[in-house]
Amino acid sequence: MKLAKNTICLWYDRDAVEAAKFYAETFPDSTVGAMHRAPSDNPSSKEGDVLTVEFTVMGIHCIGLNGGPGVEHNWAFSFQVATEDQTETDRYWNAIVAAGGQESQCGWCKDRWGINWQITPTILTKAFTGSDRAAAKRAFDAMMTMKKIDIAEIEAVIRG
Repeated sequence: MKLAKNTICLWYDRDAVEAAKFYAETFPDSTVGAMHRAPSDNPSSKEGDVLTVEFTVMGIHCIGLNGGPGVEHNWAFSFQVATEDQTETDRYWNAIVAAGGQESQCGWCKDRWGINWQITPTILTKAFTGSDRAAAKRAFDAMMTMKKIDIAEIEAVIRG
């Protein structure tokens, strides 16, 4: 895989390869690329250990850095995945949560490595950005009560 000029670097304690493989198995247009080994001992690994792994998540180039413990991910960064239907929404949400992740609110969840994900049905985005501000408010208010987004409920509140 040829690295993009601008790449997202994600810090993992020691399991960047495991995370990259999970993403590649879970999301389309996702792959695991080259692994680069530490040229010498360092504070987070020994010479020869995988230091970085190149991977792509839904077409976005990333590097996973096995940087060691002590760096926590936060809500300031997330992958936002646009879904077309409830089946796709459920598949991604359930894959992340069932693999040691955590549910949150409003379509957000966190994988077992602490990376935040927004599993966002396109119907919700269209409601928020559409010209019917009353429908947008109803969709927003409904979303605020949900963990995983329920598309049927969003469609019902949009209709009024």
